[in-house]
Amino acid sequence: MKNMKLSSPTLHRRTSLFLFGVIVAVVVSGCSGGSLTTREKGAGIGAVGGAGAGALIGNAVGHTGAGAAIGGVLGLGAGALVGDQLQGHENTNQQQQQQIQRNQAEVERQRLELQRMKQQREY
Repeated sequence: MKNMKLSSPTLHRRTSLFLFGVIVAVVVSGCSGGSLTTREKGAGIGAVGGAGAGALIGNAVGHTGAGAAIGGVLGLGAGALVGDQLQGHENTNQQQQQQIQRNQAEVERQRLELQRMKQQREY
């Protein structure tokens, strides 16, 4: 019975380290394809934060690995949702900035046209 108590914390520790390693591997492999979108960044931050919080909560109830896994999955989902919202705002801002630039170019074109017409009247 004494061996069972000693192996249980070791098993939990190994499980926690394994899950942490898997999460780190997923995050690092996701970074290898180029720059991350805001949604991907949010998902990664949420997964790591959720896994950490889940591990702390799981440790308090004796299931660190399960807590980290559940927290990581919930954090991933929440982070992806937040990141998706931020990505949508970035896209909207970019479209608005492009429209502003088009409007400025049109105003400049019209200003030059008026200037040209004034010069023609003077001759």
